[in-house]
Parts: sequence; structure tokens; C-alpha cells
Amino acid sequence: MTKFAIRLLTLAMFSMALIAVPLLTAAHAAGGDNPSPPATDSSKAKKKGGKRSGIDDPKFIEGYRTAYATIYDRNDYTSAIAQLKALGHDDRADVANLIGYSYRKLGDYKVSQIWYERALKADPNHVRTWQYYGLWQLEQGNRDQAQYHLDRIGQICGTGCAEYRSLAAALEKPPGTGLVY
Repeated sequence: MTKFAIRLLTLAMFSMALIAVPLLTAAHAAGGDNPSPPATDSSKAKKKGGKRSGIDDPKFIEGYRTAYATIYDRNDYTSAIAQLKALGHDDRADVANLIGYSYRKLGDYKVSQIWYERALKADPNHVRTWQYYGLWQLEQGNRDQAQYHLDRIGQICGTGCAEYRSLAAALEKPPGTGLVY
């Protein structure tokens, strides 16, 4: 076979794989002003004495939404970090991810990384964390790692989800432009 035929065959196989992946994976888009259910056993989420904790607790939901608005509406990352930590659920992927995002926006990349990794430990399929951590990688100049994060998002929710499209668009920009996402 000629080199051209081999390349064409490789491209065709790669294209078919890209088409097949979204059909084989379930979409688990995360994010928004509502936290997603925990990836762990929900029976552990209840505290002793029948008190609600986390996703089914209206006080938690209200606090999460307030912190979310503090981040995305007011860009007050320092206050949001305090609000999120006060929820007492910083071991949840949604909460840890927003704390990591806030530290990244404040320019504290080391602490941000710790929180992103904590979020992924809590939920390895947390799409929004893979997206935000991928953007973190781009800001650090780690394009290969950002591509890895993009591939991981594609495995989780396919190439049509917003998180995939966002990180893919950021990766298309030329390196060294100093853009902050």
C-alpha cells in the first residue's frame, strides 16, 4: 500500500471511532447552578439523626446556588471560596471544582490544581472538572495534557457536549497567546 492509502485508511478508521464513541457512552454533563448527585453511595450522604445532607438538603442547594452566582454573576472568587467551604461538602465534585475554578481565576494555580484533583477523586467522570482542569492545563502551557482532558471529556459525554466544545475551541487557539480562560 502507498503511504497515501495508509493515511486515508487511518483517517477513515479514526473518523468511524469518533462517530461511534458518543453512541457507546452516556452523557454525564456536570455543572450549572444545581450540584449533581454524588458519585458515591447516597445512603452515606445521610447524617445520623435523620438530618439531610447534600443534594437533598434545601439549605445546601441554596448555599451552592448563592456561591455559583457569586462566581459567575459577580466574579467575586474570594467570597465564593468561603461560601463553598462553609457548605461543609468540599469533598463533592461540584463543590471542589468550583473552589478550584475560583482559585484559578485568582491566579493561585497550585491550590487550584489540588481542588481539581480532589474533585476528580470524588467523581472521575465529572465532565466540568475535566473541562476546567483542561483550561488550567492550557493556561500553564500544557497542551498535551489539555488534549488528554479533551479526550477524556469525549469518552464521558461525546464530542457534542458543551464542555467538549469549549475545551476544543480553546485548544484551537495558537499557543503562546497568553489567553486566560
